[in-house]
Amino acid sequence: MASMRYTHGIVCRVPLSFRSQGEINLEEAKRQHEAYVRLLRDIGLDVIELPPDETLPECIYVEDTAVVCNGIALITRPGNPSRLKEVDTVRAIIKKELDMPIVEITDETAKLDGGDVLFTGREFFVGLSKWTNEAGARAVAAAFPEFPCTTIKVTDPVHLKSLISMAGPDVFCVSTGLASQDVLKRIARVATFSYQTLTVPENKAANVLYINGTLIHRSPDEIPESNKVMVRLEIVWDLVVAQWFVMMYYMVLICMGWLSVKLKIIQFFKSLHQLVIGYRVSLQNLGKWL
Repeated sequence: MASMRYTHGIVCRVPLSFRSQGEINLEEAKRQHEAYVRLLRDIGLDVIELPPDETLPECIYVEDTAVVCNGIALITRPGNPSRLKEVDTVRAIIKKELDMPIVEITDETAKLDGGDVLFTGREFFVGLSKWTNEAGARAVAAAFPEFPCTTIKVTDPVHLKSLISMAGPDVFCVSTGLASQDVLKRIARVATFSYQTLTVPENKAANVLYINGTLIHRSPDEIPESNKVMVRLEIVWDLVVAQWFVMMYYMVLICMGWLSVKLKIIQFFKSLHQLVIGYRVSLQNLGKWL
């Protein structure tokens, strides 16, 4: 995966009206959101935290409102028209706080949710779902022409990144569920690069975030079986990092050894050069004597 470094994050606090989205423990949702924001700050992001808007129960899903890549922000057109006010708020924040160039979608028939846009660092995949259509996908391709952009059909009533996400450089995270596996197969057929895959047993565990070397996933209570996979991954990664440091240590020793040999060779040639000069001087002196 091309190197991606995240510097900022925009989040929105949980509104009381979030209860209207289903059977939700509001206090637990607030605690989880606060923990999420703390984590983003702990890993070095400058977090811009918006106040809750009670008229917009889905305002916490900030990622649906913009797609940001290479210092450019594409403002989306959410598939749910009631969320258009969210877009206005995020647009204003991006302009004021980040001073970032903004691209608007001019096609009024376009529908695009950020949750349907998967960026691998090499290319874009845009899920065609109930919230995103072909015109929305074309807007992504037009905004970021330097990257390939391919549409992926999403048959389940979820966003693309609920089924597949990035778990590391060039690593997809998918679940064993049929919908997730189906999307993975579709992506594999059209991808311009061969990606690795992290497969987790629970469906909701497939939606992760990989930010500046940190893999963010649901709590062990929510995904107990998948958490075991994540822990094993962390152990393997620690071993890989340890092996890398050991390898670099020996490389340094080898380089130091070669440097020592090189210095000795240079010293030898310097001595040889001095000997030749001395020999030439001796010949010149001999000529004078003769």
